[in-house]
Amino acid sequence: MPLTINGEAIDDSLLDAEFSQIKAHFEQQANVSCCERDDEFMGYAKDNLIARVLLSQKAKSTIPDPSPEDIDAHLNKLIDENGGKEAFFFKLGIAPGNEDEVRKDIIETMRVDSLIDQVTGKNHEPTKEEIQKYYKENSTLFMTAEEIRSSHIFKSLQEAENKEKLFKEMREVRELARKGTDFMDLVRKHSDKPEEEADLGWYKRGELMDEFELITFSMDINEISPVFATQWGMHLAKVTDKKHPEQIPIDQVETEISEMINSEHRDLKLKNFINDLRKDAEIVDENSDKSEG
Repeated sequence: MPLTINGEAIDDSLLDAEFSQIKAHFEQQANVSCCERDDEFMGYAKDNLIARVLLSQKAKSTIPDPSPEDIDAHLNKLIDENGGKEAFFFKLGIAPGNEDEVRKDIIETMRVDSLIDQVTGKNHEPTKEEIQKYYKENSTLFMTAEEIRSSHIFKSLQEAENKEKLFKEMREVRELARKGTDFMDLVRKHSDKPEEEADLGWYKRGELMDEFELITFSMDINEISPVFATQWGMHLAKVTDKKHPEQIPIDQVETEISEMINSEHRDLKLKNFINDLRKDAEIVDENSDKSEG
């Protein structure tokens, strides 16, 4: 095995799975293409696995096993959250009744959670000054979302005999709209959807199709979009109003800020604890030029 932690060998499949999950996350954020950051992601994957294994080892040696009643309660909660016993075990890929491995995982999880609670201690209660400072230094986190209101003309591709002809017709409609023809008159005459569905109302990013939002959120009020297509058909949109992001008053986010500060305090305590465990650990990485401990 390429990675061992205090004599415990880490299966390659665990490392590969952690690496794949990290890379997929960055790909979804459009921060990576192909393999340019694979070494970096593998480093993250190893750090994550090392942290989890060290916590598990420490918990096993210092935290007693939970009671059978607590284990049953935890298992039943997982089953309920996953739609019942059959669905739960199907997701895990095991037959109902073969619960020994699941219970072992639950015991380990509960021990680690208890250890983390011990390490991080009581909730930090931030002062008014801390909350104000955090609000000022992270002001961009406390903004209202940008919102758009638009209307659109829709033509179904499924009902179109000739897509090129339809595209030409939609461009002609666009020219009429740009020259001042009332947009709702054009909706009534050309859209495949009823007039009452033309106004999409107010929406934020993530509430409509990506293709539609990429167009409308880049437009100004009363601007007419180019003709564009989605999986449903061709569209012509007009932005009718906008709400720009505004600063949320501090009194409306004090509870949220308090929770964020508390979470950061817990994360820092846990990070320092893991670093201390790592200093005393014997970590051998056969794929690295150096080992720890």
